[in-house]
Amino acid sequence: MAFKRCTPPVLPEYELIDSGGFEKLERFGKYVLRRPEPQAVWRKSLADAEWTKRCHASFDRKSEKDSENGNWKIQSGMPDRWMVNYENNGLKLRMRLALTSFKHVGIFPEQAFNWDWIFSAVKNTGIPKPRVLNLFAYTGGASLAACAAGADVTHVDSVKQVVTWSRENMESSHLDGIRWVVEDAFKFVQREIKRGKTYHGIILDPPAYGRGPDGEKWYLDKQIDDLLAMCNQLLEKEHSFFLINLYSMGFSPLITENLIHANFVEQTFESGEVFLGDKFKKTLPLGTFLRFER
Repeated sequence: MAFKRCTPPVLPEYELIDSGGFEKLERFGKYVLRRPEPQAVWRKSLADAEWTKRCHASFDRKSEKDSENGNWKIQSGMPDRWMVNYENNGLKLRMRLALTSFKHVGIFPEQAFNWDWIFSAVKNTGIPKPRVLNLFAYTGGASLAACAAGADVTHVDSVKQVVTWSRENMESSHLDGIRWVVEDAFKFVQREIKRGKTYHGIILDPPAYGRGPDGEKWYLDKQIDDLLAMCNQLLEKEHSFFLINLYSMGFSPLITENLIHANFVEQTFESGEVFLGDKFKKTLPLGTFLRFER
């Protein structure tokens, strides 16, 4: 077992310029965005006027207690959508970004180090076309990384619009063959077990709370243990890999490790924090991860 903080991502078209005051100032390609960040509890390094001067769009929360919902204030010249590229160690991706009503833009740049790991883990299975399942898959950075490495990828998300977004990213990255599933992740896994399906790789990025396409409710704290038990049934016992990210505040790496010990036999894994560093040497924690290869 190894605890570690992730390696800061090599993402040339992304930059965390500053953080603090429960906000972050970021550059995605040519455009600078100002977004809420609940864990940036320290003071900003740059003056607030400098933030305002630099940003092309800023997200205003509906309330102090709700950092996920609100509206964007957009400056002249800010497009509705734009593209960014990611390239590292043979992995090449091209993804569309857009300003959403829940502050996200289409990628989580801190996940680049996991994209690299997935790309390598698929190849490490030694199987020509390993089956990989990506649950709560959002706009598909992990799905694209697995596909680019030669995997047969099943991408599951409950929101049809983000699955369509993922397909656009696949096409922009000159990839194909991903299986798209708009379904509640918990229900899908239950059905896959009944079908006798197995996978060589499983990737999970579950939210704290969510809804399926038919109104199904997902509660991380109540359902994650059962979901991981089912994932253990789906994961091949050899030539396989597993990755989970948790962004819910209060879920420490130790909680994730306890969940893995309860549901898998693995004694060796990497576990730690996902983070980004700003230009002023402040480190912004954004979640936890755990991953292993068999």
